[in-house]
Amino acid sequence: MTDTPNFPRLAALAVTLREDQVLLARRRNPPDAGLWGFPGGHVDPGETALQAAARELAEETGVTATPRRYLDNVDLIRRDSDGALQFHFLLAAVQCDYVAGQPVAADDALEASWWPVEHVLSGALPLSAHVDTILRRALAGRYDL
Repeated sequence: MTDTPNFPRLAALAVTLREDQVLLARRRNPPDAGLWGFPGGHVDPGETALQAAARELAEETGVTATPRRYLDNVDLIRRDSDGALQFHFLLAAVQCDYVAGQPVAADDALEASWWPVEHVLSGALPLSAHVDTILRRALAGRYDL
């Protein structure tokens, strides 16, 4: 058995919709360098995933939002060619209500911008895993409240 004292790691994703658009960031760092995904990052000790989603959103894009609810949890596990665990993240996807701000890439984001939902779901962008599934869940949840 592999010794993995630092895994899994908890991270939060901020799923932020504004009218018919979704806010995405293009990652600077591995594991998803160059791919578009929801802004997010590590949950700090003593911080909820809801709080982390709002904090990471502001740090990566300058946009402020109110975290509303959990949408889903996604295990992101990668192994090397020998089967050794490289990393394991548990991603808590959090639906956030847009408050203010225009996206400007910061922290580990290369770019940050609003994208039309239909464009994202069409497969026109290189996306991180599960973005489309989580986005569909967020859209369906707009009417579940």
